[in-house]
Formats: sequence, C-alpha cells, structure tokens
Amino acid sequence: MKKELIIIGGGTAGYVGAIRGAQLGAKVTLIEKAEIGGTCLNRGCIPTKALLRNAEILSTLSHIDDFGISVDHYTIDFAKIMARKDQVVSQLVKGVEQLLRDNQVEVIAGEATFLSSNRLKVTTPEGELQLESDRILIATGSVPTRPDIPGISLKHVITSDELLELRELPKSLAIAGSGVIGIEFASIFNALGTEVTVISSTLLKRIDTEIQKRLAPILKRQGLKILKDSRVQSVAEGDGLLAITLHDKKKDISSTIQAEYLLMATGRRPYFDTLGLDQAGVAYSSKGITVNQNFETNIPGIYAVGDAIGGLMLAHVAAHEALDAVETILGHSPSTNYDVVPDCVFIEPEIAYVGMTEEMALEKEIPFKSSKFLFAANGKSLALGNTDGFVKVIAHEETNKILGVHIMGPHASDLIHEAALAINNDLDVHSVAHTIHAHPTLSEAFAEAISGISEMAIHMSPKKKK
Repeated sequence: MKKELIIIGGGTAGYVGAIRGAQLGAKVTLIEKAEIGGTCLNRGCIPTKALLRNAEILSTLSHIDDFGISVDHYTIDFAKIMARKDQVVSQLVKGVEQLLRDNQVEVIAGEATFLSSNRLKVTTPEGELQLESDRILIATGSVPTRPDIPGISLKHVITSDELLELRELPKSLAIAGSGVIGIEFASIFNALGTEVTVISSTLLKRIDTEIQKRLAPILKRQGLKILKDSRVQSVAEGDGLLAITLHDKKKDISSTIQAEYLLMATGRRPYFDTLGLDQAGVAYSSKGITVNQNFETNIPGIYAVGDAIGGLMLAHVAAHEALDAVETILGHSPSTNYDVVPDCVFIEPEIAYVGMTEEMALEKEIPFKSSKFLFAANGKSLALGNTDGFVKVIAHEETNKILGVHIMGPHASDLIHEAALAINNDLDVHSVAHTIHAHPTLSEAFAEAISGISEMAIHMSPKKKK
C-alpha cells in the first residue's frame, strides 16, 4: 500500500516536493489556494527575469553605435512587454501542471486549515472537504511586508505583486528598499524610461563590500537616483503624485520627494496566517515555523520547508529543502549542504556570490588570501562589450581551500555554479587552476582569479613586492 503524503502549498517547494514524493512511490495530494508555481513562478523570479530581458536589450540599444549599428528610432510598448511576461509565466505554469499530472499527483484547488495534528479542512470553490494523513508537509511560502507608517494604504503605494500587474508605464517610481527585490525592479523600470529613485539604508547589504562600492557609481551612471541612509517616514497624496517624507538617519533630517508610485520592497515574511497551526499544536514565531535539521516541526509527522520557515528565502533553497524533507518522510537519507548556497542579483551588471566574504573570514578569525580578476581583461567580455566588474576568490591562506567567490559582471549568475561546486566539494585552488577552461569564455575570468591566489595567473600583472 502506498504511503500517503499531503503537501500544503503549490509553489516551488510544494510542487518539487510533490513530484519527488511521487517518484519515491507515495500517493501525493497537493493543496494550493491560488496558482501552481507560487510566488517565484507567478510574482517573483520568472516574471522579473522576463522583464529584465527587456532591460538588457534596451541597455544594448543605448550604446548600439559601439557595434557599428545605427538605430534611428524605437518605441516601448509597455502593454506588450507585460503581455510577453504573462505568456512566459503561463507557459511555465502549464508545464508544471502537466508534470504534476504525469506524476499522478492529485491537485486540490483550495485553502487548507488544520483541524488537528493529522486532519485538514480544505475549502474549495465546490465546498469543504476533509483530509487525513500522518505525513503532512507545509510549504505555504511568504508575502511582501508592508511597514506600519502613515499613508501605507494609499492606492499607489504598492508591493511587487501589484507592480507586476501594471499595464501603463509609470513616469516616476520611488522604491523603498535596496535589497535584491528593490534593486532588480529599479533596474527594470529605469531601463524602460521611468524616473526611478531608490530609498536605501544599505545597498544590497549581503554582498561583498567591494562590489557594493563599485556598484553604486555604476547604477548612478545608468540614471538611477539612490538616496543613501534614508527611510520612508510617511506617504501622502499631493498634486497627482505621492508626497513621500524621508528621514536621513546619518544627518538626522527629513525631506520630501514626489513620485507616481511607491514600491515597498522592504522584505517578505513567512506566510501561514490561515493555516490554523495552533489547532495542530505546531510551534512558530514571527520568523517562521520552527523545525529541526530534518525540517520536522515539534509535532511528529508534520514538516515545513521554504519561506514558511524563514531563513534564506530563495526558490532554489526551498526546492532542496522540499526534496530533503520528502526523502526523510519516506525513509531516505538526504545530504544537501546548506552552507553552500549561491545567490544572484539579476541587474546590469549581474552579481552572484557563494561562500564567505572577507568580512566573514575576519570575523571567524580564518586566515585567508584573495585574488581578483577584472572582466576588462577577459577576451569574451570585451567581445560582448560588457566589461564592468570582476571575479574575486577568497581562499584559506594555509590550505588553499576555496572559501568564497564573488562575481560582478556578465553572466555572473551562470558562472557562480562552478564556484559553488568547488566549495561544496572542498576543492583547493589548484584543482580549479589545473582544470582546462575553454577559450574564449567568461569562465576564464574565474580560472584566472583562482590562479592569482598562487600567483600563477597569466593575464594579470604580478603583485608589486612590498
């Protein structure tokens, strides 16, 4: 007899867990109250990357003369851009729905609520039904946060969800928050011609400080206005625009700016508001559902993964957590290393990183050395006409083991995975340096940065002797 597994939430974690459960022979029921694919597929990763492709094309057009091509005139059809985004999302959602059918996963469109630790009520358009299982996986994701400030409920104060539904291009857009979500949307709408102002406390605070320093002038050169050390205090309606009052925490002064829309990109929070966790006895806090190293809650048989448990709210992390949880539930022994997680920022230039920063190594008192190779010295990068940025490698000073890699430049999000594989497998710099990298490729920049650790880099001038 097949083991029964119920999964609540059909986002990245939910559908990945459902398919893996079916592969392992379980009878899987997946409950989703909105769209299969969740935030990432419908309101996050995928739609933003579709729009970023438009930004990339417009960026190329801005200096198309460099390639010996003249374009006298072009127009932006924002409605068509958004329709293409919708088509990309729709195609992927249909693909995931077909995969669930092919794996014989039963999908119920409805909202689940715990009645007890092993019993659920599901409210569907057709009415209520009850399900029972000793194996339940919670994958309900997250929602955008909205800080409690005056004017937060005004019509043009929006989250990323609403921004992705616009059908007219805003003339001006203020963005509260300079994390990944804020900066990606800033890059998109700036490229489309919107006047964008970023209200920033710390620009992309998780990234390498050297990248932070180099990125700010690049973004300003692209036309972005960045107000550092500032926070939104209140919002009011003005002359057809929003009047946004800011506080500069360094200068301790207030000022007001105007914009057609204000995007609140101040983060996301775990979502399980209507799940009835108290009825099941499941422990949780504002940071997320409490789980152990196997993703099991305090109630045996109930597991939780993805954004619902807090931590790194990344789709690829959620997917692997779901894989590991389902394998554990069904009697297998997973072995994902959550200390090695690549993270990416999809802007121009791209940013990607994995492992330690120099600051982390100093904090942990780990002796290290670093090496940096500029994309301006890479043949493929020059040919692409995209030379901003560099690859930085941090290695243990004594063992030469790779500790961290930080990339800003063309296709950084693709290049980072060689670094992740190297760190995950405890490789040293020689293992990578003595692996042949094809020429001419962007990957050579990583190989050169690695070789620089041992002062073996061919295309870097030797360090001056002190």
